[in-house]
Amino acid sequence: MGENLKIACGVFGAINFDGNPIFPYVYWGLRAQNHRGHQSHGFLTYNNGKFYLHRSLDLVPRIKASAIQEWFGRLPGHVGIGNVRYTTSGRSDEKSLLKDTQPVVASKDGIKVAVSFNGNIVNALQLEKEIRKESPEFSWECDANIICQKFLLELTKSKDLASAAKACMQEIDGAFSVAGITKDGQFFAFKDSHGIRPLCAGHSEKERIYAFSSETVGLDINGFCRDFEVGPGEFVVASEKGFERERLVKERKAFCAFEFAYFARPDSFFDGKYVYEIREEFGRNLVRENPDIVKDADIVISLPETADDAAFGVHEESGLRWERATRRHRYVTERAFILLNKERYTIIDKKINILASKVREKRVIVTDDSIVRGDTTKIAIEKMRKMGAKKVYMFVTFPRIIGPCFYGIDMATYSQLIGSRHTPEEIAKIIGADAVCYQSIEGFVKATGFRRDELCMGCLTGEYPTPLAQKIADTMRKRFLEGYEETGRLYEMAELLEELSGKTD
Repeated sequence: MGENLKIACGVFGAINFDGNPIFPYVYWGLRAQNHRGHQSHGFLTYNNGKFYLHRSLDLVPRIKASAIQEWFGRLPGHVGIGNVRYTTSGRSDEKSLLKDTQPVVASKDGIKVAVSFNGNIVNALQLEKEIRKESPEFSWECDANIICQKFLLELTKSKDLASAAKACMQEIDGAFSVAGITKDGQFFAFKDSHGIRPLCAGHSEKERIYAFSSETVGLDINGFCRDFEVGPGEFVVASEKGFERERLVKERKAFCAFEFAYFARPDSFFDGKYVYEIREEFGRNLVRENPDIVKDADIVISLPETADDAAFGVHEESGLRWERATRRHRYVTERAFILLNKERYTIIDKKINILASKVREKRVIVTDDSIVRGDTTKIAIEKMRKMGAKKVYMFVTFPRIIGPCFYGIDMATYSQLIGSRHTPEEIAKIIGADAVCYQSIEGFVKATGFRRDELCMGCLTGEYPTPLAQKIADTMRKRFLEGYEETGRLYEMAELLEELSGKTD
């Protein structure tokens, strides 16, 4: 179930060339993507040369009819961007979370820019030093501030949006999908040179509103048509003529593989396929790859909800009954990742309801999207054992995770990953399963419709698309195996980054 993993952010932005208020579109675009960030949300609009900003903690709020005019007054204008966020960099206390809520704004020498950002910057500490040479007062706690300031500095030099974006693509090690607005109301977007995190573009039926969204569901909810996925190293400006696109930097595409297994909504659309269709194929693959276990099983169930589509695929391919015997308590909203270990078990136990009579005396295949720490899966299996399940086989759609992510998923150390130090057989013993069957990397790639070299699978293979991330991973993997104790996110360890800063190509 992804074990409550965090992804950096969800981005939405739009411009209305009829001049009508943009806030409703940004609001619904974020509501559709609230799964990408629960900790905070923010809206920024542009009107007559001014930015108007609202930021707060928690989910995007429901707005009562009586409060609509107040929101319009607070956020006027025909251009807007928004963001939902989890922390994958910086501090996570309440004060810091609110301070670092996006969108963020920066200004220098009469130039002003606002951005909403999804991703993670690996060389943030190096960039901070560079920025402080020009702006000594600069301080930051989240990567959005870094990318906004870096973009601003380059813009003050070149006075050209595309040139500023190109410098970011060339000098920032990491993942970034950015939507932004200038103080003149120009609306733009760009991606890192590998296109690691998603960002698509679309328009309204009458082609007067143009939008950028992390996922297509942000377009769908507004009734917009999808035009394209912003490409790696691509810079896009929305004008009354439509989208003006330019590929500024050419490197290999490396789209995040984990989007398919866990993060993206099942009704989102990536390069020709809906995510739910891909997840169904994951289930079929697991049946084909594990015929002996399928023969021994009585039923298939899923750990909801990202494994539901895979369970349907297992059912279709195997003929086993998909027993809808697990349900999520929708209003138990506490997130296990923000709890102490002693509290984690209680919340996980309460979040999932398993129907005892359906698993009693049964040999059960359980589909799950991934196993990261193993906590959630272990608790679910313990419950099934107590309910009388004869056997529990885990079918895991995402292959075994062996390394950290540097690009916006908060699994940033080797020590927190059960797969970094244990084989599938050992993991089965630890979590109490009769077997743990991971989908093969080959099967996973084929189901996505992407080529293997178009996906970022660093957490699966140890091969990362950016140089500093690769250097950190190689160095810390060796130290981890030698017994080194990690003290925090690897890309935030200042001494390590200082040590490696002169060793990248």
